[in-house]
Amino acid sequence: MIVAVNGVDVLSVRDIGALLRNHAGKQVLVGVKSPGGAERNIIVVPTDGESALRYSDWEVTRRLEVEEKGAGALGYVHLRAMTPRDLNAWYRQFYPVFNRQGLILDMRRNRGGNIDSLILEKLMRPAWFYWKSRVGEPTWNMQYAFRGHMVMLVDENTASDGEAIAEGFRRLGLGKLIGTRTWGGEIWLSSVNRLSDGGIARAPMSGVYGPEGEWLIEGHGVEPDIVVDNLPHATFEGEDAQLDAAIAYLLEQIEKDPRPVPNAPPYPDMSFEYPTVPTSEGAK
Repeated sequence: MIVAVNGVDVLSVRDIGALLRNHAGKQVLVGVKSPGGAERNIIVVPTDGESALRYSDWEVTRRLEVEEKGAGALGYVHLRAMTPRDLNAWYRQFYPVFNRQGLILDMRRNRGGNIDSLILEKLMRPAWFYWKSRVGEPTWNMQYAFRGHMVMLVDENTASDGEAIAEGFRRLGLGKLIGTRTWGGEIWLSSVNRLSDGGIARAPMSGVYGPEGEWLIEGHGVEPDIVVDNLPHATFEGEDAQLDAAIAYLLEQIEKDPRPVPNAPPYPDMSFEYPTVPTSEGAK
């Protein structure tokens, strides 16, 4: 328990944050008390990136929950946005789980960018033949193609290119969308309108429409196939109803339609006998 900050009793102020204000990145002397009552001083360096740490904790705990509740059968990929940096995150997260039986693509909180087509084309590739070495498990072509069942999570904070990949995921028949209706912003801005003083007058320039001839997403968002809301108090208590729904749905689909890797056929018998060559009597 923290009892003092830089020698000031924490009970002398309304909030401990008042004693830490303007100390981010600086050494702070903190007095702590153990459960047994012993007190000591330690030096810490407060961070100003609490929100990033909380986000990382949220992301890691989602992945651990999928691993536990899915018993190793499900993979989890979360993209914070759709930028080149997030494309690297996609490869780091997807390749370790490409051979799972189910995959949860979490686009909640996604801030957008422009890499939806790069990811969708990876998810669309079907396996069409299998490699079998003398040792090890079979692999397949296309390499790293996902063979199992997929779902995508979306919520009211899924924005821009996060919405585009969600719409594409469903239209391309890759799987169901689970969660709540997305943000609703798909008219892209342009930065070509340069002003004489070097500034930019950004203006909405490009909308998207489907082959049916209707404008998509802008002003409404993407409707999920399965609506599940994360209620505030339950979320505060650590529950994630949307993630639980995705796990339950995938486990059900795996039971209905298991997709094991086909067994390799028996190795062909390529042996043959050498013909016996007759020899003349006395030949050496």
